[in-house]
Amino acid sequence: MVVLERRVDTGTTELNVAVADGPGSAVLLLHGWPHTWRVWSKVLPALAAEHRVIAPDLRGQGGSRPESSGYEPVSLARDLVGLLDALGEESASVVALDAGVHAAVALALTEPARVERLVVMEALLTAEAPPWWFGFHAVPGLAERVLPGHEAEYVDHFLRIGSEREGAVPQDIRDSFVEAYTGEAALRRGFEHYRHRHLPLPPGKLTMSVLAIGGNVVGERLHRQLGELAEDLTGHRIDAGHILPLDAPEELLDLLAPFLR
Repeated sequence: MVVLERRVDTGTTELNVAVADGPGSAVLLLHGWPHTWRVWSKVLPALAAEHRVIAPDLRGQGGSRPESSGYEPVSLARDLVGLLDALGEESASVVALDAGVHAAVALALTEPARVERLVVMEALLTAEAPPWWFGFHAVPGLAERVLPGHEAEYVDHFLRIGSEREGAVPQDIRDSFVEAYTGEAALRRGFEHYRHRHLPLPPGKLTMSVLAIGGNVVGERLHRQLGELAEDLTGHRIDAGHILPLDAPEELLDLLAPFLR
């Protein structure tokens, strides 16, 4: 399995994208914060045995082009439509974690024909008693001015509280996350996702099959929130930390593989 990483012009931005050309239908993987596409490294090879796997760095993150605006969920969805077009895919199953969930749901609501199946995990569409960092990140101009020089310690904190199993986050992947969010500009682009997450999602229903997966942080709450939005909804719980693709890759694949076939 060969993973090729390249820049793709979506017509709205340029995204850094990892692509593994497996034999089957397309699967689009959307990371959260403070991650890049490499959060999927442990599950990507198995998925690529059956699918063409497309794993972008979201707008302004990682190796994607720096952008000063366009972080609203609907704008992120437009980036993803342009990405599928550029790669010649009419549709894909979409798998999203954490901050990537808002973009995935916006895509599924605005362009339902482009989303074959939807998997969302460890996120909340509307915050229920949000943790302290949601407010900290959401204040324009604050966190990115306070944190430079301490990015590694800050990212490490979230990797530590987001995983429960020893060695869940390999050193090279941890280092790539720290690099992606080092410097005031990179931090600001990461926090833009928090500054627009309060915007309402597009109207409509999720008409495709939806799988909601919770770990030990969000649990069943996302499944409950999707109850009135998704017409065909299944929920599962994995006994592991928040960063499920790294903390519990085998259990996650046990759920993903049959759902995506």
